[in-house]
Parts: sequence; C-alpha cells; structure tokens
Amino acid sequence: MRPASGGGPVLSVAPMMDWTDRHFRYLLRQLTSHTLLYTEMVNMNAILHGDRERHLGYSEAEHPLSLQLGGDDPKLLAQCAAIAQSWGYDEVNLNVGCPSPRVARGNFGACLMAQPELVRECLQAMREAVTIRVTVKHRIGIDERDSYEEMARFVDVVAPSGAQRFTVHARKAWLQGLSPRENREIPPLRYDDVYRLKRDFPELEIELNGGVRSLADAAGHLEWVDAVMIGRAAYEEPFMLGDADARLFGATEATPTRGEVVERMLPYLDEQLVRGVPLHRITRHMLGLFNGRPGAKAWRRKLSEKAHLPGTGPELLLEALSLVPQLVREERAAGSAAAVA
Repeated sequence: MRPASGGGPVLSVAPMMDWTDRHFRYLLRQLTSHTLLYTEMVNMNAILHGDRERHLGYSEAEHPLSLQLGGDDPKLLAQCAAIAQSWGYDEVNLNVGCPSPRVARGNFGACLMAQPELVRECLQAMREAVTIRVTVKHRIGIDERDSYEEMARFVDVVAPSGAQRFTVHARKAWLQGLSPRENREIPPLRYDDVYRLKRDFPELEIELNGGVRSLADAAGHLEWVDAVMIGRAAYEEPFMLGDADARLFGATEATPTRGEVVERMLPYLDEQLVRGVPLHRITRHMLGLFNGRPGAKAWRRKLSEKAHLPGTGPELLLEALSLVPQLVREERAAGSAAAVA
C-alpha cells in the first residue's frame, strides 16, 4: 500500500452523516482495499453513555478504518480514543470542520477553529491515551476569520499536539447564515491555500478535501499534498473507487466489475438480514453503483420500489442486475479479455 509521506493512506472517503455507515463502508471495500474509510461523526457522549455496538460496530473487512469524534473535552475525548483503540480502529479523528448550528451549540465542529489551544489540548490528550493514529479535520477558516495567515496560525498552534494528519476542507465555513449543505457548495474552493500550507509545514501530513470529483482530480492534487479525501462524489458514484488501488496505491489486483461487486454483496446481505437489518438500509447505498451507464435508472427504480417490502431478500439485487444485461455482458467480456492478456 502506498502511504502518504506521514504514513497514512494517500486516499480516503470523507465521513458523511447518514451515508458512511457500516453498510456503505462494506460496499466500498468490495471496490478498494487500501482507501481509508471513516465512520459518520460520533459525539463523544454517545460513545461514553450510549449504545456502543450501534455507534462503533463494524465488519473486519472495513479496515483501514477511522472513527471520527465530535467533542471539546480533552479528558472525555481521550477516553473515547482509548475505547476506539480497544474496538480495533486504525485511527481516531477529531472533527473541527462541521458547520452545523446544532454541532456549534455543543461547542464542537468548525467553531473550534476559533479555539486552537483547546483543539491542541484535545488532540494531545487523545494522543497520550492511544498508540493508533490521531488526526484532525478542519476548514480553511470560519466566518471573517478566513485568511491564510489565520489558518496557518491555527495549524501552528495545534501541531505540537502530535496530530498525525491535518485534513483540510478547502472551503471556509459560515457558522451563521448558511446551512451545512450550502457550506459545502457556496464558499469558494481555495486549493492554493492548502498547497501553501504543505509548503509552509513540510513536516506535517496534509490532506486536501473539498470538491474532488474523480481519481484524476485526486492524482492532480497529490502533486502538491500528501493525501486526498473524496466526499459526496464517492457516494454518488462509488464505482469510481474500483480503480483506486491500482491507480493510487500501486496494487496489481484486477478491478472488479459492477456485477462482481453486486455478487460479493449477497452473502453480506444474507448475514445482515439474519441480524434483523432491513434490506433497504443496505441497498440504499447501492443505488449509484451503475450511475452513468445504460440500465442505471432501471436498477435504481427496482431497488427503490422493492427493497422496503416485507420478505424481500438478496434475490432482489439479482433481479435488478438482470435489468442491465448489456453492461454485465460487456464487463464480463472485458474481464475475460484481461485474463487472457
């Protein structure tokens, strides 16, 4: 596996609320073995006082896997980091980038960029509690405090904590006036500021996030930073990650076809149904698997209309797959040709 200069993977899929749950992560593992995957953000109190299996449970196939925490109390975050390590996570990440008003009311997320000393204390406490990697995800700035110099000061103050990667969302966040969705789209992307941060802090592992839509985009950014994080594009079109291991990590395994990915998911579906997980909770993450290809609409319709019905099982995926026969034949033919070559 090709690591970033600081030791972590060169590609990751961003933590996204309601999206990067264990079922979506398992789907991505059928496409890429080396890309770092994240949980949804989990509040530190949910881990300390809530249902840990619900918040922390995962399949062993999901490694490498990072737990993203939300919180602002060094002692409690250190306890959560230790719990994450005991559960087998490869990394724990502190969220200093979410602009949600609800999150801000709890004094965590992007609002913490105004308190770099507290962020340093939190990360240092986490680092002292574990031996796994401890990282931080933040914005380039908040509100009117969005100059490069202010971001560089934030990083300079936080760096002595020993955080092992700074993942920088290359947009500022407006804490008031914009919704979380608008904060992902309206503030302009400022990639040059992230590139400059790497130049000014060459000893730090710097990862770029924001607006990355393809592996080609990621490869371009890797000329300037250590790692790249892909967000919504990976959810909307997960099959893009099928080439990630070969293109960015130097792996030699053959890229799976979409049909093979579906077939690999069938045993997992059986297992989860036995555990009482509704089928649609898993298949909702698979709607984009055929995006941009003939039959994609029929695939989505079949899953959307039928997956929630009582008694529906994994055979639904095979029925939906039969609606895109041309694509399946093309992929199988391509696989056979590659094997012969």
